[in-house]
Amino acid sequence: MELWEPESRCRRVQHYAASGSTLPWDRFSAWLECVCVVTFDLELGQAIELVYPHDVRLTEKEKTSICYLSFPDSYSGCLGDTQFSFRIRQSVGHKLSMNGEEEKYNRDAPVVLQWDRAHYYGFVYFRQVKDSTIKRGYFQKSLVLISRLPFVNLFCSLLQLVAPEYFEKLEPCLEAVCNEIDQWPAPVPGKTLSLPVMGVVIQVWIPSKNDKIGTSPLKQPNQENLLPAPMVIPTVNELDFFRCFQQILIHIQMVWELMLLGEPVIVMATSPTVSSDTVLALTR
Repeated sequence: MELWEPESRCRRVQHYAASGSTLPWDRFSAWLECVCVVTFDLELGQAIELVYPHDVRLTEKEKTSICYLSFPDSYSGCLGDTQFSFRIRQSVGHKLSMNGEEEKYNRDAPVVLQWDRAHYYGFVYFRQVKDSTIKRGYFQKSLVLISRLPFVNLFCSLLQLVAPEYFEKLEPCLEAVCNEIDQWPAPVPGKTLSLPVMGVVIQVWIPSKNDKIGTSPLKQPNQENLLPAPMVIPTVNELDFFRCFQQILIHIQMVWELMLLGEPVIVMATSPTVSSDTVLALTR
């Protein structure tokens, strides 16, 4: 089956190949497809308020899926901030072919961390607070990172830095952050990377398929040379399995058998965070 590329990405790739230089958003697209802001409209319900970079082309079906999945279900009784994640299938005819760097990354990365041509991962920071100036009575908005990389720990940590600042300063903050991400080095399995954003350096290690499971050679940096101290993320995607399954440990073998047989499983949890992490833990 032929894979089609959105016009904006196709232009960037063709220009990149012709000039041999790095164009704006080339490095950004190695990590993220785009950043979305989803708000609640009284007449329309959930609606995308902003997509950045502006030239990213999402289909209407993809936009609708992102809108509905960016607001947690049955969350009306809770206030404050929460984080969770989701995965959606790309629309037919919108799947991307991989460039040389992405193909090399997939050759070196373990299957669970490979760049996904058929799905988007969404990482959500949702805020709900009372606001008497809004007819509905609540401010409800989500900042969503869309990526083809399943780096749940990295992107959730990034949202913890970016989202509170975004809700205060809005689009100028988002533009500045995206420009910083566009300066990051490409993801390379088996290598420790330093990723600067908003005055903080995130240090992360992406394992290669040759690394032993559970090992991380990430070293603490020389604090004298890095001020402020970096945010060290030992693993980009490992989840707290005990937190996910502690309430059902006596049934864990039955759950495992259901997953092996491909039986449908409904996940209900105490928070959107635990619910989405449990789904990820079950499907890996």
